Amino acid sequence: MNSNLPKTIFITGATSGFGKATAKLFNEKGWQTIITGRRADRLEELAEELGQNSLPLSFDVSDRQSVQTAVKNLPPNFNKISVLCNNAGLALGLEGADNANLDDWDQMIDTNIKGLIYATRTILPLMIDNGEGHIINLGSVAGSYPYPGGNVYGGTKAFVSQFSLNLRADLVGKGINVTSLEPGLAETEFSIVRFKGDREKASQVYKNTKVIKPEDIAETIFWIATRPKN
Repeated sequence: MNSNLPKTIFITGATSGFGKATAKLFNEKGWQTIITGRRADRLEELAEELGQNSLPLSFDVSDRQSVQTAVKNLPPNFNKISVLCNNAGLALGLEGADNANLDDWDQMIDTNIKGLIYATRTILPLMIDNGEGHIINLGSVAGSYPYPGGNVYGGTKAFVSQFSLNLRADLVGKGINVTSLEPGLAETEFSIVRFKGDREKASQVYKNTKVIKPEDIAETIFWIATRPKN
């Protein structure tokens, strides 16, 4: 690979929160950013802000065919992906397992697990062909530490952690690094989504708490992505 060309990061769930902050930081550092998400209007707005080094791709990460089509049709100047940031994810509801909404459980599994494996399985062969790459998966402390109402969300994040470890085992000697980044309480649109737009309820989650900001996570992702290969 020509070392003079800018490196490229592929970010899922880039329309808000960690993903948006990560796209902005990597763009500022001179990287090309492939930004993806379901909300086309937000993607276009972000792409306009980032400029020509950004490529917006609007699709649902839980739709396998859409993921494969988007990656297959990447323009030549964007298909040398150095970093895949599997950021897309969500939590829905905080009810106990006996009262939870099964549609919410389905959506969390589709996005947090299926979306992650579809993007990984589709992009990983490109990285192996290029002889280098780094997969950074956004997990959560909820994958290791349970709390009431965290049932399926915590289960999906435990999957992220274990999948990352197994990926690392598969990729020994292939020049691909794998990291699972597992933040704690962070103030983004996360809780607004969880409580289906109830901002008052969402605000109570962060009351009297010194929270992590999206920019903090973006800086951590950049640090991880730029470590020496040794």
